[in-house]
Amino acid sequence: MRAIVPNAITAAALCSGLTGIRFAIGGDFERAVQAVILAGLLDGIDGRAARLLKAQTRFGAELDSLADSISFGVAPALIVYLWSLNQLPSVGWISALAFAICCVLRLARFNARLDMLDQPHKQAGFLTGVPAPLGAALAFLPMYLWIASGRPEFSDPIVVSVWMVLIAFLMISSLPTLSWSRMSPPNSLRLGMIAGAGLTVAALLTEPWFTLAALTIGYLLLIPLGIATYAKVRRRAPSPAIPAPEPERFDEHDAPLGPS
Repeated sequence: MRAIVPNAITAAALCSGLTGIRFAIGGDFERAVQAVILAGLLDGIDGRAARLLKAQTRFGAELDSLADSISFGVAPALIVYLWSLNQLPSVGWISALAFAICCVLRLARFNARLDMLDQPHKQAGFLTGVPAPLGAALAFLPMYLWIASGRPEFSDPIVVSVWMVLIAFLMISSLPTLSWSRMSPPNSLRLGMIAGAGLTVAALLTEPWFTLAALTIGYLLLIPLGIATYAKVRRRAPSPAIPAPEPERFDEHDAPLGPS
């Protein structure tokens, strides 16, 4: 059971992402987005479960990446295409393909670099580009706004096509982005952060779509901060090799290498 539990969570995340496609085919886009969000939550748990149970293997890492490519690459691309991009069959489909392909390429790059020692971003405690689950969340931003407001401007296929290509670029970019280890608040702000987390959950329960839109916009605003923070760390480093804050290998969510 110790080896099965993390993989079962990964399989559940995969099934949740695929079920989102099924909801989108039926025109239920709210539940489609919720299914992918649930897949993201499960994906954030499996690596930590593997670490807690001491069940980390290369098989788990590969399974996790394959599940991510479907749940956060293929599923969001198809959901957004069925929602808006199908109004521009050629351009819309190319935008959806660009997003799915870039997500897969990002995950392939991550797997290829697992054993590489020379990774300046990782050694400094940063991620390279936008992680796949967050890329899926960002891709849904026009849908959050459309569901929350009902305004047709947010479902304009041209705007959505450009947005999907932009997020695809962010996923495969070499931009340093903040990881959880780099977002530790100072002691003076921790009580405020706890209160903020509670209020965020309350907001998700009362106004989920506006809250999701605000969270994704907030993450976008953190990208320039990550670039500036990384530049500052590089300037302070005594040598090109920046000492890693953690000796372990991390996955897309700052969790140790995949489940068993």
